[in-house]
Amino acid sequence: MDIYNNDIFLVGTNFLSPISVTAPTFYKFFITDTVVVNNQKLIELSFTPRNTTDQLLEGKLYITQDGNYAVEGDLLTVNKHVNVNFLNYMQVKQEFAQNPDGRYHVSKSTILANFALTQNRTGGLFGLREIVYGDYLVNKPRPDSLYQHNDLSASDSAMNRNDAFWKQNRLDSLTTAESRTYKNTDSLRNLKSFQRTLDWLTFLLAGYKNEGWFEIGPSNAFYSFNPIEGSKFRFGGRTTPELSKRYYFENYLAYGTTDKKFKGFLSATYSFSDKSIYQFPQNYIRADVQYDTFIPGENFQFVNEDNLLLSFKRGNNTKYLYDLNYRLNYIHEYENHFSYNIGFQTENLSPAGSLYFQNYDNNGQLQNIHNLLSADLSLSVRYAPGEQFYQGKIYRYPVPSRHPVLSFDYDEGFKNLLNGQYSWQKLHARIDKRFFFSFLGYADVTTEAGHLFGQVPYPLLDIFHANQTYSYQVYSYNLMNFLEFTADHYESISIDQHFQGFFFNKIPLLKKLKWRETASFKVIYGGLSDQNNPSIHPSLFQFPVSANGQPITYGLGKTPYMEGSVGIENIFKFVRVDLVHRFTYLDHPDVAKWGIRTLVQLSF
Repeated sequence: MDIYNNDIFLVGTNFLSPISVTAPTFYKFFITDTVVVNNQKLIELSFTPRNTTDQLLEGKLYITQDGNYAVEGDLLTVNKHVNVNFLNYMQVKQEFAQNPDGRYHVSKSTILANFALTQNRTGGLFGLREIVYGDYLVNKPRPDSLYQHNDLSASDSAMNRNDAFWKQNRLDSLTTAESRTYKNTDSLRNLKSFQRTLDWLTFLLAGYKNEGWFEIGPSNAFYSFNPIEGSKFRFGGRTTPELSKRYYFENYLAYGTTDKKFKGFLSATYSFSDKSIYQFPQNYIRADVQYDTFIPGENFQFVNEDNLLLSFKRGNNTKYLYDLNYRLNYIHEYENHFSYNIGFQTENLSPAGSLYFQNYDNNGQLQNIHNLLSADLSLSVRYAPGEQFYQGKIYRYPVPSRHPVLSFDYDEGFKNLLNGQYSWQKLHARIDKRFFFSFLGYADVTTEAGHLFGQVPYPLLDIFHANQTYSYQVYSYNLMNFLEFTADHYESISIDQHFQGFFFNKIPLLKKLKWRETASFKVIYGGLSDQNNPSIHPSLFQFPVSANGQPITYGLGKTPYMEGSVGIENIFKFVRVDLVHRFTYLDHPDVAKWGIRTLVQLSF
């Protein structure tokens, strides 16, 4: 924590610093005492929020009287009225020491917190972290090579220091309780009751049941249904590092009771580093084969398409594809958070349900096409400066930060290579960034642009990510129908604003419920060039139409597609409900102008 920043990031929330430029607008300050510390006179400056419902801190600052007005110490607590889940109490204490350069640097930082599922202070988890700093070197430049991330690594001996080493080099001595931390933690992990509880919690929350070297799951994909496959039963899992730190396997087998077809997936991964492929930095090669169904334009983030809750869809939902693909990928991450992914893929697509592939032959006769074959080579690069992860044994989740995440993809299709039928080049760029607005919460902003060069049938064009489920999808258009829009060039922006209860906290009932406000806006521009328009080139696959002959697939015109929403999140701490409104293309058949969508995610 840096007291001199305008915002202080704690427990996943941004708090306005008491010495930021705008602090006097939101804090009240009082000189409450003068104290002497280490023969130095200090002013005790107390502060408290003007409005206790805002995301603000309270506490004390100790300011020097030597003319520098430097912070010599601080004691901060999170206001008990702040809308933060599971936090009953939190205190941050920092001490600063003057160094030979005359400036004050942090010498000791102590953070303690009490977490609980409820506001009952008699139970929960208590955490304490204390860091001591010393031996600052200032105004002594270091060689540039020291700051090159690729050269940073910890030797094996650094992780295995004996007690004598720490007794000699630790800047502060450990208390009796602190010295027993590792022993107590190991004792807890070895308790069978704790292991059993943790195992079932992982199964309920993450969807995987640990069986040693193999995990069964995900549980939310065991059963689903759709009009094409009927009831779909699926079973599979993945290996863990207990089998090998180099080799990993993942698979599933599925069966549909209506189409009476087996589907499946099998992947094998080899890690070039002697660590799990889920740990940063990754360096592995993966080969997989998959045969399954999907809806063109459907895109889910962090959830599986074979999901019982996502089986409930609105409107017409009978246009599917059977997809048989073979993939080979090499992924390499670097310490500076630059990564690349080189992949090769062959695909065999065939229509299912009411979807069809049709074009006109040389005689002007409409003919059915049974398969679409493609082969393509791709390169994806990604740069996420300063990215951090919540790291688990076989998973990791990125921690949102102020830094943007930049990605760029290039994909080229090859005609006559492994039966590939088309040639194309596709470019795609994306920027993801979280903007923090202190007490006004934060906004997740995503901008994208894509362009395809070449002539291809519509399944190989960019089919915009639609959502006909009743769940709210952050990275999809929630009132767009499947297969409604396609393009060979587009630009888009998506804004998802979270106000963190700034308005609701001022309304007594809503304040007690700890509900929070959200708002979003999504817009996408694009178009379909003449060379990919099937009405101009009859040899291309014709856009599908409904049973009564109405068009259901369109090239985006000069008017962009736009939708927005307002919503409430943190309902029971894990439910978000949005009222979504569609602004454009309301004359298309079977479209909804308004809709209510729900998202289940744990909030903090």
